[in-house]
Amino acid sequence: MALIALSHCTIAAPVAAPVSPLTPSDAQGQAQSTLAVELLSPSSSVVDDVPTLTPLTPHKAQYRVFYGSIELGLANYELPRHDTGLYRYEFDSNVSLLMISDQRRIKSEFMVDGNRLQPYRYTHERSGTGSDYSEHTSFFKSQHNIFTIYKNEKTDLAYEGAIFDPLMVQLQFRLDLHSAAAIDAYKMVKEKEVDEYKFKIVGEERLTIDSGTYDTIKIEVVRDSTKRQTFFWMAPKLAYLPVRLSHFSKGSKQLDIQLDTYQFELPKQVLIEQLKGEILMNNPTENQSEE
Repeated sequence: MALIALSHCTIAAPVAAPVSPLTPSDAQGQAQSTLAVELLSPSSSVVDDVPTLTPLTPHKAQYRVFYGSIELGLANYELPRHDTGLYRYEFDSNVSLLMISDQRRIKSEFMVDGNRLQPYRYTHERSGTGSDYSEHTSFFKSQHNIFTIYKNEKTDLAYEGAIFDPLMVQLQFRLDLHSAAAIDAYKMVKEKEVDEYKFKIVGEERLTIDSGTYDTIKIEVVRDSTKRQTFFWMAPKLAYLPVRLSHFSKGSKQLDIQLDTYQFELPKQVLIEQLKGEILMNNPTENQSEE
């Protein structure tokens, strides 16, 4: 989804974007990961009382992109805090190998109706070696219409049923896992067409990478041919945040994307209540005097 989008980079081999969200255990992501409120890491006593996070909790995640053992660069996701009913999910990547480079900036705007996300606007800007291009898509559900421009070519598509853009579909997938909803096929508008991606759960796996050890659910992208295989691992305790994505071609690993750092924000009111409780715990005499 955006990690599957990274798979279309032209750097020696395709780069796949993660399909692309709780408090980690002591072993999980302890190297560089933080649970944050206004980018402030709380004390351990506050972390112990952190409420359950969801895929729509504001967060950031950074990934390291590898081709074999060669590190190509970084990819970043961000779901910032929003003050209206319109959410914004952003992705950027900068990868290079020798004289070849690929930079991408993707933004998805969407609304939420229960556990279902509704796309509103999508933009994708690509630059680097070869031809630069852009993709802009607007979704008009009430008019049953989708208007998209890809490489300066305009197309109208029918808005039928549940449909997504290539970035926010990752959040819908995570929401479905989080709510134990069935996962099967997801339709998305990509490069002037409506593509359908299918997934299946392979099983549970404890995964160790440089940033830590994670308990994950392993997912496979379903394809007609076994010549290409894509697997990704999502951490339930991180609200199904993607931890790793590996893409194989003819049995050989072509691409490996690994979670490097992550950061979740909590609502300010939650922080205030938790800090009040911490102050009372640290000053029991003050609490007694009030009684």
